[in-house]
Amino acid sequence: MQPTRRKLLDYFARMEAHFGPTHWWPGETPFEIAIGAILTQNTAWTNVERAIAGLKARELLTADALIAAPLEVVEQAIRPSGYFRQKAVRIRNFSAHLLVHYAGRIEGMATRPLQELRAELLELKGIGPETADDILLYAVGQPVFVVDAYTRRIFSRHGLVPGSIKYEALRAVFERALPHEVPLFREYHGLIVYTGKDFCRKTPACAGCPLRALLPGGVPCAD
Repeated sequence: MQPTRRKLLDYFARMEAHFGPTHWWPGETPFEIAIGAILTQNTAWTNVERAIAGLKARELLTADALIAAPLEVVEQAIRPSGYFRQKAVRIRNFSAHLLVHYAGRIEGMATRPLQELRAELLELKGIGPETADDILLYAVGQPVFVVDAYTRRIFSRHGLVPGSIKYEALRAVFERALPHEVPLFREYHGLIVYTGKDFCRKTPACAGCPLRALLPGGVPCAD
């Protein structure tokens, strides 16, 4: 049985009351946000912040600059993000695609039909569904719900989705139930990230969690 709109909005309201506005995703420009979405693969956000600072220090936060810079310079700038050689190639590939098809501007992507643009992003090497959806929601401003490991963990522990649910099926749960509003989708994802980091860890820390009262039986959860 799929969770209802009312149920999902109840979860949202409880997290929002606890955390307040998250203003997630951090970034000064749409391009910075898109690059951050690629850099955050397999690493903590604190490492991404250091990598972004490295790019800013070298004035590399435009598509033109990333393509013009020597690869080793880009690698050193983003070294704190981990897998820096792979990620340097990925952000340069993304930048090249942006330059060829959209004159180097993220805003140009918004003129494409959403599903076509999503398929286009998924064709780029190193961009999977979560990264593509991060870019679409936060950088391009399209109503795509981003799900991640925290989403699966929180809502499976609460018995609302199976623990084995796949990415596209989990995304569909939220997109079917909720209004397709970019601010709502952004804030809901941000609140899930905050709740997952503070409470719904691999070893749950349920005390003080705004969602504890919604657990089946109201008892601490376990995988």
